[in-house]
Amino acid sequence: MSRNSPASVRPTITILLSTYNGEQFLKAQLESFTAQRYTNWVLLWRDDGSSDATTAIMRDFTASNPGRCTQAASSGPHLGAAESFLTLLRESHGAEMVAFSDQDDVWLADKLQHAMESLRFAGNEPALYCARQYLVDAALRGTKLSALHDNTPGFPASLTQNIANGNTLVMNAPAATLVAALGRPEGTVHDWWSYIVVSACGGRIIYDQRPQVLYRLHKNNLIGSARPLPARALAAIRRGPKIFMTMMHRHADILASSANQLTPQARHDLKTIQSALQGGVIPRLAALRCTRFRRRTLLENLLFSLWFITEKPAATRAANNFGRMPGQIAPEPDDLRLNRPAIQSQT
Repeated sequence: MSRNSPASVRPTITILLSTYNGEQFLKAQLESFTAQRYTNWVLLWRDDGSSDATTAIMRDFTASNPGRCTQAASSGPHLGAAESFLTLLRESHGAEMVAFSDQDDVWLADKLQHAMESLRFAGNEPALYCARQYLVDAALRGTKLSALHDNTPGFPASLTQNIANGNTLVMNAPAATLVAALGRPEGTVHDWWSYIVVSACGGRIIYDQRPQVLYRLHKNNLIGSARPLPARALAAIRRGPKIFMTMMHRHADILASSANQLTPQARHDLKTIQSALQGGVIPRLAALRCTRFRRRTLLENLLFSLWFITEKPAATRAANNFGRMPGQIAPEPDDLRLNRPAIQSQT
């Protein structure tokens, strides 16, 4: 089936799994693939330079599932998580649907079924599915839920906050094509960038309020914290705005370079935001009057507005390299986000 006809009766979902020294929790994630109620899936995986038993585990799983699992041609060199996932996305050209997967979580049995049911009727319209999560500890204990997004924001809210957690994210073929074609800003993360691109290009953002993943929070998490919102906000204040605002510049700049792909409204909003980022307090206050340029909660939005108004453009441009030495890989930007998983008790 061609990439332009994603509404088949039972589309094949290509799971994109990037691994890196994940031997401790990887088998549980793989077992959750085989436990899926929706069985029409294949796995494309790449290892990002592991030094433990991760690749042996993956090769055993591949051998146990002949014809269903493929090791990516790019597997081996260390790229960093975001580039590894986006490399997999580019290598999955022709897939009807793609699902990002982390190596240390556990998918609930209906995850792919619910994603497929949500996406299949989008037709040729780009569509991105994401969902809530159960936040659990290393032993999969816990009944807390990730934050509930009552109103699904799109663009330009997507420049301020990510709601599409990568371990729940599934895209149809038109959305995957868009994300793969636009490349990525240095230092971004694959799930946030996918959400930004699809929303800015007029795609449908589908947020499932039903939790679909056991999101394992442990000491080696690349991104993720179960701390309450006030604690996360205090940590963000201590870090300051530099990395967050640097990424806003980078995201906006890459979108502007592909402005022909954006909707007319998104082009207008992006022009307003870029003018504000290049200007002083007055244009920034004007940009904040856009009711779509918001974060999810009052506390988050107050902090974002403060950062947006007070950031100095020249300082941000000078900080674009995060103080790295030439040739170093950009750090995965945990600090650029205020949107680590907020928690609430299950009700």
